[in-house]
Amino acid sequence: MSSTTILVTGATGYIGGRLATRLLARGHRVRAMARDSRRLGTLSAAGAECVTGDALEPESLVPALHGVAVAYYLIHSMGSGPDFAQRDREAAGNFAAACAAAGVNRIIYLGGLGQPGPTLSKHLASRQEAGDVLRAGPVPVTELRAAIIVGAGSASFEIIRDLARKLPVMVCPRWVRSRCEPIALDQVLDYLIGVLDEPRTVGEVLEIGGGEVLTYEHMLRQCAAALGKRVRILVVPVLTPRLSSYWLNLVTSVPMGIARPLAEGLRNDVVTTDHRIREWIPLPRVTFRQAVDRALAEDRAGPLATRWTGATGACRVESLRRRGAVLRDERVLRANASPAALFAAVERLGGGTGWYYADWLWRFRGLLDRLVGGVGMRRGRRDPVAIALGDPIDFWRVEEFVPGHLLRLRAEMKVPGAATLEFEVAPEADGSGAVLSQRAQFEPHGTGGRAYWDALRPLHALVFRGLAAGIVRAAEGARARPR
Repeated sequence: MSSTTILVTGATGYIGGRLATRLLARGHRVRAMARDSRRLGTLSAAGAECVTGDALEPESLVPALHGVAVAYYLIHSMGSGPDFAQRDREAAGNFAAACAAAGVNRIIYLGGLGQPGPTLSKHLASRQEAGDVLRAGPVPVTELRAAIIVGAGSASFEIIRDLARKLPVMVCPRWVRSRCEPIALDQVLDYLIGVLDEPRTVGEVLEIGGGEVLTYEHMLRQCAAALGKRVRILVVPVLTPRLSSYWLNLVTSVPMGIARPLAEGLRNDVVTTDHRIREWIPLPRVTFRQAVDRALAEDRAGPLATRWTGATGACRVESLRRRGAVLRDERVLRANASPAALFAAVERLGGGTGWYYADWLWRFRGLLDRLVGGVGMRRGRRDPVAIALGDPIDFWRVEEFVPGHLLRLRAEMKVPGAATLEFEVAPEADGSGAVLSQRAQFEPHGTGGRAYWDALRPLHALVFRGLAAGIVRAAEGARARPR
């Protein structure tokens, strides 16, 4: 199998990035696909061929699939809006057709557990429907269905971790007693790779789990124990999935767009009933507590290889179209510091460093965003210093990054328009210092967007002026401190 090309879609995602890395380590020829291949720098450095492709744009799949023998389909639209199921159907249909046209031998898909039927949540039903759409094409499909994946950076695990860490007393809905068979991240990756060389898995729908069936209540208690905490859980019948998602949105790091479908899925039992894959690909058992301990250790060790925040879902990303009215706030300041020191201050924006001025206002804006279902400020940063294209930084995402020179952030908070915040650093003409050019740009959507900008113009002027001045002060302060 090592002489064939394997395509990994969703390579900027939580599973896709780690799967591609493992395949490379095992000697496979890997082609990694993302909507913006520039975000795949780490995989490129590891030896992967990185290509741009979007399952919602069929023509982009033709070069991505050329010469591919096996394609991993790791794309989903959860978090992209209420019509994510339609997007998933469209994306899966496009991909199945493109694989058939390219002569791909096999598709491997990671879906979700759950008993099919009218009570299955929209999210879980969509995951299974995507598998049905893939199987409707002529290319054989191997579908693996899993419940909660326990690993550092998994959205489902971070919900459990955050609840156990922050709430000594929890008022929980009845779904806390639903049954679940969680599975460790390492086992998921081992199964995804193991099916490559197991011919009995071709054309099959297989269920994967850790072998330990728990309620969510038990998982919360075990996670709390791993954190050195105790929790008291009170079960009430009045918390609907909608109310639960609001609660998860406010308490955990996962925003409403992801919390809502996940919360709706918690009412369903997700337990394996077909254990054939355990015989075909035997793996050592990993208990839930062992998986939690590993995930927490990786969390503490430093920046994660991948996290749920890395992917943006199978949706077209909106940015400034640069037509019509683009409103701006521009600041140009000189710093008595080197360009390197000035840009280093820019690179540390957000996360634990904060925003150099009126941090409470930034946090308040994040809270308002959370209240209306946005991502808020809890995502933080992947790394406190290093930046890569596509990284989340609080409620922004890195859209353009030129080390030492340019950082452009695209807003992912809920705003009536498209917004970017750009920082450019250049040396002073006489070589005596550096110049910071800071540009906030906003393309309003209709009169409501324009009214939003006009109403906040005085506050924007205050915050953006303070931000630019704070960056300069940080750079000059670093220069003044003795080494």
